[in-house]
Amino acid sequence: MIVFGIETSCDDTSFAVVENGVKILSNIISSQEIHKEYGGVVPELASREHIRNILYVYERGISEAGVSLKDADGIAVTNRPGLIVSLLVGLNFAKGLAFGSGKPFVGVNHTLAHVYSNHLSETPPEFPYVCLILSGGHTILGNVRSYTDMEIIGQTRDDAIGEAFDKVSKFLGLGYPGGPVIEKLAKDGDPDKTTFPIPRFKEPSLDFSYSGLKTAVLNFYRTNPGIKKEDLAAGFQKTAVKILLNNLSSYLEIHNTKRIAVTGGVSANNYLRTEFRRFCDERNLSLFLPEKKLCTDNAAMIAGLGTRLLESGKSSGLSLDAVSRGLN
Repeated sequence: MIVFGIETSCDDTSFAVVENGVKILSNIISSQEIHKEYGGVVPELASREHIRNILYVYERGISEAGVSLKDADGIAVTNRPGLIVSLLVGLNFAKGLAFGSGKPFVGVNHTLAHVYSNHLSETPPEFPYVCLILSGGHTILGNVRSYTDMEIIGQTRDDAIGEAFDKVSKFLGLGYPGGPVIEKLAKDGDPDKTTFPIPRFKEPSLDFSYSGLKTAVLNFYRTNPGIKKEDLAAGFQKTAVKILLNNLSSYLEIHNTKRIAVTGGVSANNYLRTEFRRFCDERNLSLFLPEKKLCTDNAAMIAGLGTRLLESGKSSGLSLDAVSRGLN
């Protein structure tokens, strides 16, 4: 079964061809450089760049995969969540392909697709398992029961972890996106030169908060002008990951879970991957991490999950919108 995938939820334009939900025949990603000068994604500019790039990634993707539209058994496209003006570009392109070819198409939830990226490997996790979805828009701890069934047991109440990386980077004048820049800078820093608070809620909760950490880093930087940016970056990164591990540890105190998965753009961070491996090794837990190229937004995960949806008989009509709510 060959499924085309289209992803335009934020600032990456991506097209992929996936066979049987696991074999990636092509996965083309066009990243937008235009947002760097603004320190963050500008939705209208993102939408215009998607319009410029969508045909290019499609044509390159089918060429690299050695297929044509007639070979497709279906088309999968992100239709939520994301920037509406960006989602509409990919959604309408997918509708055009489906209408012109008569192929079935299905809308895919971007969050669940990130979870599915762990299944684009030779050793995917067995259900059920616990998954952390970490990106600029999401910090979610979920209990994954199937490809389309995830119970959210904790999520951010304010800034997502990736958003915090971006904002701290902007404060320090390091550029956008913040994740790779801070990770690189932190390699030469001492994380113990700074101490930042771990957020606490009044009631028992597995939710996350990164707004306070972001503010603490800013205040420390302003009141300690002699601090090295390398040390500040290292301290911030260490605390950001510690928040995740603390919540995961609290969950494991109550629930007997043996399989942990981490996904989303922030899961490409080497420090994070090292700390999660150490954490899981100490507790004899199985850890699942996607290849780094599958951590960030990409169409292969959309096509993969889309395959499972189409196999189960699900499809979308041409009236599908980009503002549907919920995971399913």
